[in-house]
Amino acid sequence: MTHHALPAALSLALLLPAGAGIAAEPPLPQLEAYTVHESWRQPIAPVKIADNTWHIGTANLSAILVKTPAGAVLVDGGMPQAADMLLRHMADLGVAPEDLRLILLSQAHADHVGPLAELRRRTGARVAANAESAVLLARGGSDDIHFGDAITYPPVQVDRLLLDHEVVELGGMRFTVHFMPGHTPGSMAWTWTDHEGGRPVRIAYADSLSAPGYRLVDNPRYPRIVEDYRRSFDVVRALPCDVLLTPHPGSSGRNYAEPATSRPMGCVEYADASERSLEQQLQAEREGGRR
Repeated sequence: MTHHALPAALSLALLLPAGAGIAAEPPLPQLEAYTVHESWRQPIAPVKIADNTWHIGTANLSAILVKTPAGAVLVDGGMPQAADMLLRHMADLGVAPEDLRLILLSQAHADHVGPLAELRRRTGARVAANAESAVLLARGGSDDIHFGDAITYPPVQVDRLLLDHEVVELGGMRFTVHFMPGHTPGSMAWTWTDHEGGRPVRIAYADSLSAPGYRLVDNPRYPRIVEDYRRSFDVVRALPCDVLLTPHPGSSGRNYAEPATSRPMGCVEYADASERSLEQQLQAEREGGRR
């Protein structure tokens, strides 16, 4: 999640049974659930980013399709209901279901990985993620550090576990993963080089850097959350970044529904703005705790 928790009514999966013999830690209070933003569900036509890179998600949830000679790669998928829309958009771009070979992700929250289990089943694509995301994907989002069981989705099996800066390659296109924990412990950025007009374009797809209602001070489920955010701001600043994409396009200044209003950010601006926001949130939390 980047802004608000999804209502529990959107849960599409049965919760996995708890492991036997594991001592239960007292749960943190769950964050208040809010209405899903309409822009998260607003369908739009595919948007070309570079020669082989397309946004095929909704107005304000990214799903990035990258076409290669050996098949296609999808980065994120949006809401749980999005599978049919994504497959239609793929077909419009000449990508059959069996042509989708690889699924990558930024974070394991329901508004970004909701349809991945269905897409994996219908296409045969392999899912690659880091261990922290794989654990949450396998639980279908349950027992989330901040949201508890409020935003579950169909569990997803990961086929390949990744290490920081590992490269995943398909059809000559190389995708490098950059761990950037904070928004989730498994948050990731992806970078690859496409072309436009015969010139190389370095694309960075960086996860959310917001902390929507999170407990930042003395969080027993995530003790080093602030330190992780601060390191991740530096990670994002250092990405190879001619074009920045984010899981919520609006977070980095893009408006696919009304392109004339877009003001795309670069990676440094995105990290700087996010850092200022986090420090303000942290200060407010500390001041609130002193009252």
